Amino acid sequence: MRDAVGNVQRILVLGGTSEIALATARQLAGQRPGVEVVLAARPGDRRTAAAAELAGRGVRVTEVDLDATDLPSIERAVGSAFDAGGDIDVVIVAFGLLGDQEQAWQDLAAAMGLVQVNYAAAVACGVLVAGRMRKQGHGAIVALSSAAGLRPRRSNFVYGSTKAGLDAFYTGLGAALAGDGVRVMVVRPGFVRTRMTAGLKAAPMALEPEQVAGLIAAGLRTGRDVVWAPPAMRWVMVALRLLPGPLFRRLRV
Repeated sequence: MRDAVGNVQRILVLGGTSEIALATARQLAGQRPGVEVVLAARPGDRRTAAAAELAGRGVRVTEVDLDATDLPSIERAVGSAFDAGGDIDVVIVAFGLLGDQEQAWQDLAAAMGLVQVNYAAAVACGVLVAGRMRKQGHGAIVALSSAAGLRPRRSNFVYGSTKAGLDAFYTGLGAALAGDGVRVMVVRPGFVRTRMTAGLKAAPMALEPEQVAGLIAAGLRTGRDVVWAPPAMRWVMVALRLLPGPLFRRLRV
């Protein structure tokens, strides 16, 4: 449960090695003692390092195994996190793959791998978490979408299509949960400098994970349904969505 002044006490990160999600957890936990962060991710050095870094800040950390390609693993991870120690205030759905976009539209296994992780697993998490939070009667779900889902481009349309599906699902989930005391916030970042984008040319208005985390934390405080990162990305995407198809394709983006 949140404390007397509304600060979160338990945070579940589904995709517990995501740099954006970890930066968000750090901001939400602050320097307050007793905050717990549950990191659900595949076991390994990255999860261990993330847990150690949070613990070094005074955060209580619980590690849970999560394989986004396996539905029973998702069910176990969500169930164990909610059953382990009281209500969860914020759940961050943060796992995702970019993949090789040229391979993805020509290779069935590559395409379906992106669909499974970026969309199907995210929907599974949303259904399971929503059910748990409805029983609590409170909580917030943060879903990391992408500006790429608003009008998928030639250069990343397979990835963009999976984020479009995720975005639509969580936007609808927020409407469905409106009367249950559960909030859903969809986050639409542009280019963020993370492991996933390493080696790619940074797009204009590129951000660091900490900057996105700050916008997420502010959105939770103010009750936003959608957060753009950076905020100006909203108007960029409005302009791109209004472009006629032939002109949009000529941009070669």
